[in-house]
Amino acid sequence: MRDDLDLQALTAALLDAARAAGADQADALAVGGSSLSVEVRGGRLEHAERADGTELGLRVLIGGRQACVAASNLSPETMREMAERAVAMAREAPVDDALALADPAQLAPRYDGGLQLAEDTAPPAPASLQDAALRAEAAARAVSGVSMIDSAGAAFARRGLFLATSNGFAAGYERTSHSVSAVAITGEGTAMERDWAGESRVWAADMPAPEEIGRLAGERTAARAGARKPPTGAVPVLFDQRVAGGLIGHLLSAVNGSAVARGASWLRDALDTQVLPAGFDLIEDPLTPRFGASRPFDAEGLPTAERAIVRDGVLQGWTLDIATANKLGLQSTANAVRGASSPPSPGVSNVRLSPGAISRDQMLRDMGRGLVVTSFLGSSINATTGDYSRGAAGFWVEGGEIAYAVNECTIAGNLRDMLLRLTAADDLPEWRSHAVPSLLVEGMTLAGS
Repeated sequence: MRDDLDLQALTAALLDAARAAGADQADALAVGGSSLSVEVRGGRLEHAERADGTELGLRVLIGGRQACVAASNLSPETMREMAERAVAMAREAPVDDALALADPAQLAPRYDGGLQLAEDTAPPAPASLQDAALRAEAAARAVSGVSMIDSAGAAFARRGLFLATSNGFAAGYERTSHSVSAVAITGEGTAMERDWAGESRVWAADMPAPEEIGRLAGERTAARAGARKPPTGAVPVLFDQRVAGGLIGHLLSAVNGSAVARGASWLRDALDTQVLPAGFDLIEDPLTPRFGASRPFDAEGLPTAERAIVRDGVLQGWTLDIATANKLGLQSTANAVRGASSPPSPGVSNVRLSPGAISRDQMLRDMGRGLVVTSFLGSSINATTGDYSRGAAGFWVEGGEIAYAVNECTIAGNLRDMLLRLTAADDLPEWRSHAVPSLLVEGMTLAGS
């Protein structure tokens, strides 16, 4: 892949082209990297893929108007054409007085590598990735009750990013990623059920063994044998830690400054009010070392920092980039994210919800009768009202114990009410960008048989 100096040179050249084309302000993003993935099936290599490339993105601002363009051709002629096209597009765009670059005094310092976002080693050989995938597949196949392995794979990626802005910011970093996954099947014909397991880490040393991943995929799949519909009624629902992060993700979407500024959030009037039960903290920490979502600065060059989104159940603030902060009369929370072809928008990195004091098993015993959800199948969620309805699969609980696997059911409620009735288990997962324990919600509507 292109090294940091090459990406820096590309962004500098792109900014020069934007100035020459008549842009008032501009920022340039260069993203380059390589990836290698393998997939095995039946003990043999099924598919291998390698990808290399660099993409350039340019955003120009002219008199409160903006436009974004992107290209993968890195020639000087292409950069000149990009800049001219972006300036022409911006001159025709509607005026948005909230658009601005960051105050130069607030820009982040150059990143020193302290977050350990990339391994300084050679990438794994294709044979090494194939071996990891085969080991995961064999471990999944060895689990009693597994009828076949749908797929098993391993991958590695190295990606570099450099951001430069016309107000003086210029910095970048690299990120590496190792991953292994397996998908298994139990049953035959129309009675087939599947499940999976997968893990991803920045550093190879932090990865679990492929056998552990494959075995977990097999065990999860075997437990789904004979799945059927649960009874209909109002029951407690336990969101397993595999899916509990999605429930908190709906809260994160509702406090996103973009939705709040449009008035399209079911929490638009909830600032400084109770949105989770007392005792719950929801913390974002973009500076967690060796985590895949960590970042030293945001997509507008502002330094990231730990912040409380919810403290003791009370909503502390919105997730903001510069434009949404200006619209709401606030300051950016350094949460801008962007791709090469898109403008900045608010987004979160690593978040952690306070765990509870009891185990998941004890929570099952206490709930007595209800549903454990381990996966979702589609959704219908009203972002303005918080009305919630999702197809779900998991396990039926009777007498405080797992009775049988379930599928083809729907759970429904209202997110604002659901989140205020949460009880958390103590099984906070490690190595997740959204670290959320299993969550119990009382009194949800279940539509089954």
